[in-house]
Amino acid sequence: MKKIFLNTTLLGLMYLNISHGANAQSTIDIPEAPSTVNAVYVSQSSNKALNPSEKIDRLYNRNLQQEYVLQRMTEHTYFFQSQFYGTMFYVGEKGVLLFDPVENAGEKILKAISEVTKLPVTTIVYSHAHADHISSAPVIVEASKKAGVKVRIISSDATAELLNRIKSKLPKPTETIPFKNGSFNFEGVNVQVHGFKYAAHTADTGVWLIPSEKVAHIPDLINADQLPYWGFAGAEVPLYFEENLKELKSLNWVFLSGGHGNVGSKADVDFYLEFLKDMKQAVGQSYGVVQWGVGAPDPQKTNSHMAQLPAYLDAIGNQATEYLRPKYGQYYGFETSVPKNGEITALLMYAYQ
Repeated sequence: MKKIFLNTTLLGLMYLNISHGANAQSTIDIPEAPSTVNAVYVSQSSNKALNPSEKIDRLYNRNLQQEYVLQRMTEHTYFFQSQFYGTMFYVGEKGVLLFDPVENAGEKILKAISEVTKLPVTTIVYSHAHADHISSAPVIVEASKKAGVKVRIISSDATAELLNRIKSKLPKPTETIPFKNGSFNFEGVNVQVHGFKYAAHTADTGVWLIPSEKVAHIPDLINADQLPYWGFAGAEVPLYFEENLKELKSLNWVFLSGGHGNVGSKADVDFYLEFLKDMKQAVGQSYGVVQWGVGAPDPQKTNSHMAQLPAYLDAIGNQATEYLRPKYGQYYGFETSVPKNGEITALLMYAYQ
């Protein structure tokens, strides 16, 4: 039994008491939720690249049972996931470009890379400043140092500034590129960042692109083949969540690495946009039937009005969940994520009219 503890500065992305390994393989047999996009499921392969309509089969069980999941996405890029945290890496002629060395997975990432190449990691990209996605950087840096390689650590200037402002103890970026449409070269391959003008997850969140591979990487915006995570994955400004999805869809990519969930496609973005449309409709209906004061304590028995609005929004979220159940109830994460996301949507619809 392994416990994963999230840095206390992060929002709502905890995975605790996750079991995996040989013992788990003989005991866990959990039915998987259906695909949100009618994906074609294939067994993981570090050799065979995916077709755009394909996803990794049994991903929930694989995260519980296996040390890690490794899937070739394109000619040069690979999708990695361990205990529900994912990233990707690009194998070049001289070294490996690794995006986001996710927490508690440094040695696993190195092991996965060694399955497909003997080359060391020469470059790391920090997609954003959240420690749960980059805190294994010291493990990677040390392994490359032993191989005689000084690792480049690249981030946007927005991420570098934020890491500095919070006095992060993680290895600092050695190079920065502009958050708005910056780029750098890795062995002659162009790598780009498309920073959002108004970002939902964090102010330094953007889409990282390798145009030659038609691959995008953006953690914590979309969990492919799943419903939006609880609290819209800790979005600091959920008001911009839908806008960011539309902007993501407009970019030139085929495969998506989203930090959590399966390998993504634009069909996953379309599913999210449809869900958000239905969510707003369900919340609007709920406002018409849920009475103010539901679930709140008797105001005559308390000296504070603070319980009224939270109780009301909670009731709205729960009612919206029931409206959405017939269409979405079978999908991954429905019972946990939808009530909270309904509550957040209710607050946004109340605040912005």
